[in-house]
Amino acid sequence: MDKKDEKLVALLRRNARLSTSEIARQIGMSRTTVQDRINRLEDIGVIAGYTLKMGEKGETGVRAHVMLKIQPRAQVAVVASMKKMDEVLSIYTISGEYDMIAIVGASTTSALDYALDTLGGIEGVERTKTSILLTTKLER
Repeated sequence: MDKKDEKLVALLRRNARLSTSEIARQIGMSRTTVQDRINRLEDIGVIAGYTLKMGEKGETGVRAHVMLKIQPRAQVAVVASMKKMDEVLSIYTISGEYDMIAIVGASTTSALDYALDTLGGIEGVERTKTSILLTTKLER
């Protein structure tokens, strides 16, 4: 990726609905060149897709970060179990005392409690540590 690709990706991160004409104007390229670059970035896997990001007024429910300590060699099975749970929004491996962190979302605190119990009960999960998310100050 060159500097123009980096600028293009930064613009799309802020607003993936920008038209190619608007991106071209901001970067100083032709619309066709911008579209070709977007297609190339998609083809090589730099851009994997586009998604909806809920605003504060549209977001309902409660979310939490769940740190998980996993038994040795159980990570693949634990991740497979978590992928089956609609409440698990994302999973990351991390360094430190815990092995993974999952972002979990539910419509109510009761539903979140149930999801957390389910996570903690997955075979191979030794322990969890949960932090409820209160407000989002910045998300890119």
